[in-house]
Amino acid sequence: MFPEWRGSALMSGIATLTLNRITFDGKGGAKPAERWDVGHRIRDVEIGPDARCGCSRTPIPAGCSV
Repeated sequence: MFPEWRGSALMSGIATLTLNRITFDGKGGAKPAERWDVGHRIRDVEIGPDARCGCSRTPIPAGCSV
């Protein structure tokens, strides 16, 4: 679905309420490629066999600031 993402990782930013794509340089280094504000604490990210991304999230309790 996204061939340009091959060799990347998706990582959650629990405190920042973001989903991040990280790229690797093949020499042990990594750098951020994209960042999306999702407004939720992402606990798990999974890519299915059809290349769709699924996420489980934790709601932010009322009165709790991040």
